[in-house]
Amino acid sequence: MLLPWEYGVRNLARRPIRTTLTLVAMATVVMLVFVVVGFIRGLEQSLAVSGEEDVVLVYSVNSEENIENSSITAQTPSLLNASIGSVWRRYGIAHVSPELYMGTRVTTATVDETSETSRSSSNALGLIRGVTPNAPLIRRSVRLIEGDWPTAGSVIVGNLVAAKLGVEENELKIGNTLQFEGRNWKIAGRFVAGGSAYESEIWCDLTDFQTATQRQDLSLVAMRLDPNASPAKVALFCKERTDLELRAIGEKQYYATLQQHYRPVRQLAWLVVILVTGAGFFAGLNMMYGAVSGRVRELATLQAIGFKRRAILFSLIQEGVLLATTASLISGLVALTAFNGVAVRFTMGAFPLAIDGIAVLIGSAVGILLGAFGALPPALKALRESVAIGLKAV
Repeated sequence: MLLPWEYGVRNLARRPIRTTLTLVAMATVVMLVFVVVGFIRGLEQSLAVSGEEDVVLVYSVNSEENIENSSITAQTPSLLNASIGSVWRRYGIAHVSPELYMGTRVTTATVDETSETSRSSSNALGLIRGVTPNAPLIRRSVRLIEGDWPTAGSVIVGNLVAAKLGVEENELKIGNTLQFEGRNWKIAGRFVAGGSAYESEIWCDLTDFQTATQRQDLSLVAMRLDPNASPAKVALFCKERTDLELRAIGEKQYYATLQQHYRPVRQLAWLVVILVTGAGFFAGLNMMYGAVSGRVRELATLQAIGFKRRAILFSLIQEGVLLATTASLISGLVALTAFNGVAVRFTMGAFPLAIDGIAVLIGSAVGILLGAFGALPPALKALRESVAIGLKAV
């Protein structure tokens, strides 16, 4: 016969201080698991939604996977447009986007309304992309939510630029000024890109950016192909024209390559999850040992009145699981309300933490397993004692 369910619940309420401390310890462990798994899921989702199947990137063969180091001639877009017949065209406009992409120091400057002077706020590494009005034809996830398209001397900022630069959102409102490459740039608008990597970038007019950087070259050319065309055709053209020193890769494949590049980071994050879980297991084990050691006489009494050891063991596990489930529920609610969508800075830019279904499942499973297996060793140790010795325990 099993012990009544209410018995385990009442035992938790009988020791409010010990129960509260155990609950806080377990909730803290599960919260750390939620945050780390949310980091991994956010990074994976940001790279997964970046890029489109019918878009091909053409850049320098010498730059490996780092487009920031790419340098191709300004005539490359017209050459590709003339040589590759599978470029998507609509209303006579070829969907080809020449771009200059680089990382540089960006200083935010806000205007003091009382004195009408600007003051510098921060100096951080930002990602700048010089584009033409053709860019939205290829980057179809980009959507201007406020302001206007950039013209000479102005920029538009992505939704996660503030996290990338480490500044407050109000420092990037329309009308404020950014300083980079020795010039002041007025913020003309803000855009979102469906959670992709573009949201941590600053976009400006390509010609204006080339003038500011004193460069006439490009970093890459993005092309949208016909639905029936294959990126392999563009890659074959680049291999045949060895004098151009170009390489072509599908945009989706490019970001999949970045996922492989960041695999050690994800592995390290999973290692942190394992270490945090192990630390939480031993912390919970210590708390459960303390909880069970003070109940030796109680457990012996239960055996004396006829309850089997496995029934008592099941009741102790029930208490641990009930406590761990409560801790997981609290941590899950806090993670979903306080951490889900919080932007974090990373080498590729910035991305939001994703406390999605998988993160909730992993965090809750870790919490419940901590409660179940954390209660086993101390319960087995206490139940090994004979009934007579247990009844004499102080």
